[in-house]
Amino acid sequence: MDYKTFLPSKSLSSFINCFWTLEVDSEDKPAKQRIVPDGCIELAFILGDDIKRFTSANDYILQPRAMVLGQTVSPFYIQPAGYVHTFAASFFPYAFSHFVSKPIISLRNKETSIYELFAHDEAAELEDNIIRAQDTKQRIKILEDFLLAKLSAPHTIENIVKTTVDVIFSKNGNVSIDAITDSNPNKKRQLERKFLNMVGVSPKNLSKLVRLQTALKLIISQEDSLTSIAYKSNYYDQSHFIKDFKEFTGVNPRDFLDDKSMALSLLFNK
Repeated sequence: MDYKTFLPSKSLSSFINCFWTLEVDSEDKPAKQRIVPDGCIELAFILGDDIKRFTSANDYILQPRAMVLGQTVSPFYIQPAGYVHTFAASFFPYAFSHFVSKPIISLRNKETSIYELFAHDEAAELEDNIIRAQDTKQRIKILEDFLLAKLSAPHTIENIVKTTVDVIFSKNGNVSIDAITDSNPNKKRQLERKFLNMVGVSPKNLSKLVRLQTALKLIISQEDSLTSIAYKSNYYDQSHFIKDFKEFTGVNPRDFLDDKSMALSLLFNK
C-alpha cells in the first residue's frame, strides 16, 4: 500500500484537513478492508479499478468514481476489484457544507456522486480534469481552483459550530456540550440543528469519534495498557472504552492490531 498525504494551500487550510492518495497493486483475491469512521467528509476520485462497498455480508454496490463520502457512524467494508488508485480531499467536519447546498445530513452513511451535488456540466468537467491530470500536484491545483470558485461569494462559518468543533478537537473529544451551551435547552437544540446541517452528525457523536481517534493512536503506539489508554482518552472506565471502541470499529480493542481486515484503517490512522 502506498498512502500519501498533502497539505492544502493557505486559502483552503481552514476547510481541508489534507489531500491524500492511495495506490495498491492488484491482487488475485483481494481481502475486504474495514473502514473506521474518523469524523471527516471525503471528496474522492477513483482513478484505478472499481471498488466495492458492502451493504451486507454478501451484497455490495460499486462506489461512484467521483463521490463524496459523508459522515459515517459505524464501520463498513470495502474491497477493490483490481488496481487501487484514489485521489481525495479530507474536509474538516464543519467545512464541506460551504461548497454544496444539499443538507450535509443527507450525505450521512453513504457515498454520493458529485453529479448529485454540483451542476452536471461542472461535475463532468471536474472529473475529466482530475482523470486527465498528469500527477497529484496538478490534481490538487484543479480541485483547489474548483473549490475556491465555490467560495467566491463570501461565506462565514457559523461561530457556534466552528467554536464547538474547535473545542471538541482541542480537548480530544472530552467536552460537555452542556458546558458550551451553558446548559441552555434552546441553545442546545439550536446547536444540534446547525451541527446536523453543517457537520452531518451531532456534537455528541463527533466527540465520540474524536475521542476514539485519540485511543486508536495510543493503541497503534503499543506503549500503554488498555486501562491506561482508556484513562488517557478520558473514558469513564475500561468497559465504557471497550463499548465505544466496538461501536465504531466492530472489534474489541485487544483484537484491533491483529485483525487483517483492519490493515487499511491501521495505515490511515498511523
